[in-house]
Amino acid sequence: MNKYYVLDTNVLLYSPQSIFSFNEHTVIIPEVVFEELDRFKSEATERGAHSRQVSRIIDELRTKGNLLDGVPLNSNGGILQIETNCLETALPPHWDRAKADNRILQICKGLAEASLPTILVSRDTNMRVKAVILNIQAEDYRSDKVASIEEQYTGRAIVYTSSATIDRFHLDDNSWLDPELLNQYDETNHTLFSASFVTNQFLLIRSTDNDRHSALGRFDGEKIIHLKYRNRNPFGVSPRNIGQVFMQECLMMSAEEAPLVIIKGPAGTAKTFYALAVGLHRHLDCRPRDYQHLLICRPYIPMDEDIGYLPGSESEKIGPFLRGVRDNLFTLMSGHTMTESKEIAQVEDTVQMLFDKHIIQTEALAYQRGRSLYKYWMILDEMQNATPRQAKGVITRPGLGTKIILLGDPEQIDNPFLDSRSNGLSYASEKMCGSKLCFQVTLQHDECERSPLAAEAASKM
Repeated sequence: MNKYYVLDTNVLLYSPQSIFSFNEHTVIIPEVVFEELDRFKSEATERGAHSRQVSRIIDELRTKGNLLDGVPLNSNGGILQIETNCLETALPPHWDRAKADNRILQICKGLAEASLPTILVSRDTNMRVKAVILNIQAEDYRSDKVASIEEQYTGRAIVYTSSATIDRFHLDDNSWLDPELLNQYDETNHTLFSASFVTNQFLLIRSTDNDRHSALGRFDGEKIIHLKYRNRNPFGVSPRNIGQVFMQECLMMSAEEAPLVIIKGPAGTAKTFYALAVGLHRHLDCRPRDYQHLLICRPYIPMDEDIGYLPGSESEKIGPFLRGVRDNLFTLMSGHTMTESKEIAQVEDTVQMLFDKHIIQTEALAYQRGRSLYKYWMILDEMQNATPRQAKGVITRPGLGTKIILLGDPEQIDNPFLDSRSNGLSYASEKMCGSKLCFQVTLQHDECERSPLAAEAASKM
């Protein structure tokens, strides 16, 4: 049965190609959507770029026929139609008729009253709720959505085997395990079953006959191997829990072995702290230097969209958004024992020197489009606030010798048009799962090391 999908403006601004995502069905764009798109077309932002792209797509489709009657979208029979009717369709009397959202809903209601199977597609939660009030079926745009947060790939697993097998694995650093010797535990049925693994997945291997006997390893795609960097202390930092051991392992690997690292986890699990520590170690302590610069980017909605209107240079504009980075650098340079104001001032000067000498560079995520980075240690912090398109854009930027680290917490999203299933961090994690070039770790709430209060808040709030 042919369905009629009415697209809200925010869907087109999020994904201009969404027009082609509905197969053999009819895509309806209300005329008021073009007025909303017109408001953004002059912006030097991703939203402005998407607005212009939508206009170009529809202008090209216009050559195929009359948009008011409908033009073909694809070989499957899909149709695009601009809707200008339904002006007399009744809405609740207190609803503002001049509001664009209400005009879109009026068209949906008019089509539904004409016995057409109508579905509103909107990324706005309130818009979908208002559709329910009018008895209109409504959906979120799901093309870029991945699995729910509970089902997303974590990059780690707990497996079980005999103590004898673990003993053999501990014989030397070159020993390895056959994956068929390991099992996973079914908490529902309380039984063990054969384990299946993802390439580069980290493993906590526990004994089935001795609770205190365990080992750590990684599945390289064929066998279980030892961790190479477990006993290292990059820039004087030591891992405090298993999650940080796994995180240190993938960060310490070279850009040739692990060019992409994705680390997810709640606040206080030292994601940014560890990424900075290993980056500084690779730049300052290693000779020859593994990386020319440390580049730190962070997607912030106000920063990405309004940075051009803020006073000062680019670094001055984005400075307030990167104070957390300076806090971590101060801790790395000083430790936790300093009390003298003179010592504190010296450390602050050292941190500032890292920026003045461009050892550490900070840039807006919006300005990474079109770049080609060679031998950079690139930290992309708070990537849960980036769109899938932004995530794809930065992951496709690196040249040879560049290592990209994506950090964030999918449970703490500030972007009003993203959620735990549609943000750039989760999208990159799910799409790159199983790649030999991508290593992932999800840190757990009980691995928070910031403070007892931070750990308690992360688990309860």
